[in-house]
Amino acid sequence: MGAKTAHILIAGGGIGGMAAALSLLQRGFDVDIYEQADAFREVGAGVQISPNGNRALNTLGVFEALKALSCNADGKEIRLWNTGQTWKLFDLGHEAVERYGFPYLTVFRPDLLQVLVDAVTALKPDALHLGARVAGCAQSDDTVTLTLENGTRVSGDALIGADGVHSRIRHALWGESKAQFSGMMAWRGVIPMERLPQHMTRPVATNWVGPGAHVVCYPLRGGQLMNFVATVERSDWLTESWNAEGTLAECKADFAGWHSDIQAMIENAPSLFKWALMGRPPMSAWTRGRATLLGDACHPTLPFLAQGAVMALEDAVVLGRSLEAHRDNIPEALLRYEAARLDVTARKVMGAAANTERFHNPALATEAGAQAYVDQEWSRAAILNRYEWLFTYDVNAVTV
Repeated sequence: MGAKTAHILIAGGGIGGMAAALSLLQRGFDVDIYEQADAFREVGAGVQISPNGNRALNTLGVFEALKALSCNADGKEIRLWNTGQTWKLFDLGHEAVERYGFPYLTVFRPDLLQVLVDAVTALKPDALHLGARVAGCAQSDDTVTLTLENGTRVSGDALIGADGVHSRIRHALWGESKAQFSGMMAWRGVIPMERLPQHMTRPVATNWVGPGAHVVCYPLRGGQLMNFVATVERSDWLTESWNAEGTLAECKADFAGWHSDIQAMIENAPSLFKWALMGRPPMSAWTRGRATLLGDACHPTLPFLAQGAVMALEDAVVLGRSLEAHRDNIPEALLRYEAARLDVTARKVMGAAANTERFHNPALATEAGAQAYVDQEWSRAAILNRYEWLFTYDVNAVTV
């Protein structure tokens, strides 16, 4: 008789949960995913996938499928909030491939999720359970049980809490921890490219920086869409939601005096959603017994380093590798996964927080101050110092 196939339960069917399921199914584990949504609805948001994230997607076998749906941006640039003065940062295409082995892609979040869902269901058609809202979990020495709000209980050999920033699994394992408001809120929108002036349709990722606010925009879906995320320091919006709709007038008021390109994006967005940016300090541990956490459940981050989705993808690959290497001792495998990812994710979370000052610095109020500040903070040497370690990280080389 062969060894029993371990059954892994995953709470949460977002990017991290689906990537973890794919990583585990590919390694011969049986997996069931429990997702609270009744259906996957299109959430209008872009995601930046840096070379290290695409290395993880390639390991999962879905990089080429996603690349076909994405934008391979030519480069990244900084622009000044009021004048539009431009500083080129780095090449995201050919140079990125030559230096890191993979490009820097900008993708539509629903496309990334769908590619992962398709790959999971190709391996196990009934792996995904929708409308399954998690209530909590319990465990013994040899099993872990997930409880759903409808009273259903399912048992397995391990449980992965990939249920986001409001994780019920984190709460069950480690107790309540309230998110802290960062003092910033973001406006999000996805704009059909044909609505924008021709000069704005370049395949470039742009960070508009200014005192107290910044805007990130980049093309999606082969240039059919423009992703728009505008972050402003405000103390009066505390709803941590991606689907609280705001008004054009309110967004324009937040960015009064900004460049005409910013005004064009605001005016042509079909809808604009408000999102309070909340955070938690990095956790010192994720794992208890046969249960652990993954993605935003254990390392939520401000979106200023473009590593939120990437961290979840990397977690998924390292988790799969660790469980494969130590499949005879699941608690040990989960601890080794945690040890491999704890410090690097904490460094990314703190790096994203540090970028707040770079994007919102008072020196950016004037052209002279901005020039000196950009020369200091966005020189090639400074950029390599901040990003080289990110882009060279290899999920297949880390020790588990």
